[in-house]
Amino acid sequence: MKFGEIKTAEALNVVLAHGIRTGNVDLKKGVRLTAQHLADLTKAGVPSVIGVQFEPGDVPEDAAATQLAAAIASADLGMRADPAFTGRVNLFATRDGVLQIDVARVGKLNRIDPAITIATLPAFATVRPGQMLATIKIIPFAAAQASLDQALKLLAGEPMLKIAAFTAKRVALIQTEQSKTAQKMLDKTARITAERVTSVGGRIIGEWRCAHDQQALAAQIAALPAHDLLLIAGATAITDADDVLPAAIVQAGGRIEHFGMPVDPGNLLLLAERDDKPVLGLPGCARSPKLNGFDWILARLAANLTVTADDIMALGVGGLLAEIPTRPQPRKPVRRAASPAPAKIAGVLLAAGQSRRMGAANKLLLEVAGKPMLRHAVDAAKAAGLSPLIIVTGHERERLEALLADEPVTYTHNPDYADGLSTSLRCGIRALPEGVGGALIGLGDMPGINSALMRAMIERFNAHDGACIIVPTVDGKRGNPVLWPARFFAEMAQIEGDVGARHLIGLHSDAVVELPVEDAGPLTDLDTPEALDRYRATLLEPAN
Repeated sequence: MKFGEIKTAEALNVVLAHGIRTGNVDLKKGVRLTAQHLADLTKAGVPSVIGVQFEPGDVPEDAAATQLAAAIASADLGMRADPAFTGRVNLFATRDGVLQIDVARVGKLNRIDPAITIATLPAFATVRPGQMLATIKIIPFAAAQASLDQALKLLAGEPMLKIAAFTAKRVALIQTEQSKTAQKMLDKTARITAERVTSVGGRIIGEWRCAHDQQALAAQIAALPAHDLLLIAGATAITDADDVLPAAIVQAGGRIEHFGMPVDPGNLLLLAERDDKPVLGLPGCARSPKLNGFDWILARLAANLTVTADDIMALGVGGLLAEIPTRPQPRKPVRRAASPAPAKIAGVLLAAGQSRRMGAANKLLLEVAGKPMLRHAVDAAKAAGLSPLIIVTGHERERLEALLADEPVTYTHNPDYADGLSTSLRCGIRALPEGVGGALIGLGDMPGINSALMRAMIERFNAHDGACIIVPTVDGKRGNPVLWPARFFAEMAQIEGDVGARHLIGLHSDAVVELPVEDAGPLTDLDTPEALDRYRATLLEPAN
């Protein structure tokens, strides 16, 4: 490949290294010049161009990137490749799981030729369908055939990248307690642990509580039903390999594999085994939904990956999780430059459901406190300054649009509304315009959500520079609406089922900021006539 200045008259099939814009000529970088291009350039008075001329043995960038992608990505490995563009091919996950990477071979690939590069997510990253895993880039504008052949030879045989899929693990949870242990804390731990387990494809088959005592815990372990993984949260942190939790595991016939972890938070994790099933003694930080070392180990076990003491001790590089958006470093604050302008926040109201549990009526049109239910959500969103405000319609779309005919809202119709909440969420996300920094996702059947709550969520969002997911909580229980940063839109546009984006909150627990509120509005959705009557009673409003 030759690079340099070339006379226009001699530049047929040259690939432009820099764009040209002059007169009526507008040619972008990477364009292969044709005879017509040369005529236009000559007419415009352009005597020469900067570009590259291919030589025998050069493989154009898109062709080279496509060959590499085909050797790396396939459906059976849990990934797909997008078409090549300007020498780049992006690889995306097609299933939930843990990304396995042959790190040594990635390094070797990147050392073959400076023109051939691949960048990936970290090894053992938890991934979801639609999430980008890696990008292959041929640095302009071609790769040597000899280098490409060497790279393809390196990629032959065992996969360099693959996704170990999550499996439906049956998970047992034991919590020990002392006289001073708060039941509310245990309840929260059970809820948070269940969310974590669900996010990696498993389920909690039961929760058991017993005294924080070696004998009592050993007896409880021995009495458990069949399970694939045992999690134990102690009333006090494990401080030694002979402490209550490890001693009880051994008494119940188990074996301690390793204690301690070079990940912060998550240092006090215990890895054990009983009846060929893994057992984890949880660090205290696992009671919080924020990212910690336990999340990494849980994901690997959920994907049927073996976890050894060496695996745990290899996590030190990258194991400092203290300086994440929701857990700033505990040091004296330093003076920073002024924060950027607050992000533009859009609103997405999901109003496509069929109201089946409400009977024949469309619940969104029923009056609550003097106006239709949906108008409460719209009025709150308008007062909070959400713009644009997108209404996702489905069932009886004409009636809803007639109700809001005088409102400055944008409609997007979901023809697949009967297939579940995720179809409406995808429609709403895809309707968002460019330049939106975040989106507050709400439900049309929650009239208790007011503009004050929405404004408080936006204020908290901006305080974290638009990097965090803002979730309101009532007595520790998470509710709606949820304010999402734009960086999560691509993942949200890929979800399926009837559960919304709740599993993404568990997946990205490190980015979650909870906003405690006093009233029950975030937990109150009105699905049945009885729920509606109860809600009206709290407003001293007669049912009709």
